[in-house]
Amino acid sequence: MNNHTITGSASADIPPQVLRSFTVQEVAKRLDHAVLRPEYTAIDVAEQAAMCVAHGVGCICVRPVDVATAARLVLDKGVVVSSVIGFPHGNHRREVVALEARLAIEDGARELDMVMHTSAFFSGDDATVRSCIAAVVAEAVPHGVMVKVILETCLLLPKQIVRACCLAEEAGANFVKTSTGFVTGRDQIIGATPESVRVMLDTVGTRLGVKASGGIRTWEDAVGYLAMGCTRIGVGDAAAILKMAAPEQQLNYPQGSY
Repeated sequence: MNNHTITGSASADIPPQVLRSFTVQEVAKRLDHAVLRPEYTAIDVAEQAAMCVAHGVGCICVRPVDVATAARLVLDKGVVVSSVIGFPHGNHRREVVALEARLAIEDGARELDMVMHTSAFFSGDDATVRSCIAAVVAEAVPHGVMVKVILETCLLLPKQIVRACCLAEEAGANFVKTSTGFVTGRDQIIGATPESVRVMLDTVGTRLGVKASGGIRTWEDAVGYLAMGCTRIGVGDAAAILKMAAPEQQLNYPQGSY
């Protein structure tokens, strides 16, 4: 299997009746809506937080500087705030990611999406990769905060995905995640592919959560990854994806425009 060859949509091999079995509300709760672009302003963060509340999105994932604002905006409204850590490339010292995690938790983050130390990984320094993840986990566990480790699978071969998943598990992470969405791999892949997600599910899917993220822009692909076994889906436009569901799946879907 070559992880650097795109072989189609996540929904390609999923029976249509399975795709139709997911309601908007069910999918919305599994979405992590990313508000991470460098040009986003405080107004953008507020608008995106309001969208997440209105559409029942489960998690809003923001830049570290936006955690306190996002936490205030969604307080008691059913949306969890996640902060990225070591974003976007992951090549930070252990002490730095630990401090970033601590400050994010103090600001109100209930989940942390940290980037694996990619330089150490490609250098074969598994101890450093594991240590950096463990440092973030150590900050998170006392507060009941969940840690997701971003592997950047578009840069990895299948055997490397297996190794990265195992390191995340050994370090105590709760989830493994495909991508930041900010890196282009070989063959111009950005983000999740069914092949990379399958490797992750087969490696740790019975013990850790698996989050497909990066390049997921349609209802069919979001639901396709859920049907494969992912428990979270990272997206950049949750409202657009939810509006793509068939009318019979809409149920109590809010009708505002955001």
